Amino acid sequence: MNATATNQPEIWLIRHGETEWSKSGQHTGRTDIPLTDHGREQAHALRPVLAAQTFDLVLHSPMSRARDTCEEAGLIAHAEEEPRLSEWNYGIYEGRKTKDIRAEEPDWSVWTSPIPEGESLQDIQARAESLIGRLLGVSGPHARIALFSHAHFLRVLGACWMADSAALGAHLLLDTASVSVLGFDRESRALKQWNVTHPPA
Repeated sequence: MNATATNQPEIWLIRHGETEWSKSGQHTGRTDIPLTDHGREQAHALRPVLAAQTFDLVLHSPMSRARDTCEEAGLIAHAEEEPRLSEWNYGIYEGRKTKDIRAEEPDWSVWTSPIPEGESLQDIQARAESLIGRLLGVSGPHARIALFSHAHFLRVLGACWMADSAALGAHLLLDTASVSVLGFDRESRALKQWNVTHPPA
């Protein structure tokens, strides 16, 4: 959990704006669901918040909902696509709601149950840790990085940043178009801000 190098980046996590599936509670992994009009408004409302910062690196998931959020938020010009920012692969549960899955599997949870044809908790933790390795390697002792991604993956990333445990993400909620910030307290990786929303004017 401690910094092993002089680099101590500040990492801004931006969840994409609303989609029809995020609104309905359907698990949206690799299905490329677009932003709703409200989702675009949410993303656009982030412009003044993000324009007040200087980012040394901007990365977005390959999914259009994350890329379009980055564009609406005003940071697409220098952004790069990063496949490791993709949402959890939910396998056979893609497009389904937790309450419907639990009608068949009462104790089901994405955090504790097998995900046939998808990613296990260990898989997504390994992906998050690989990405953290890239972020810690960004040059400059106080680089600022913006990541446009998805709820479950960003929850895992935050959990791994703080405690090297993807399972902790079960306790970290994220709303659409929310902004969270990871950083350092001296040498220890820390949570600086979590799930702050900026409603459209």
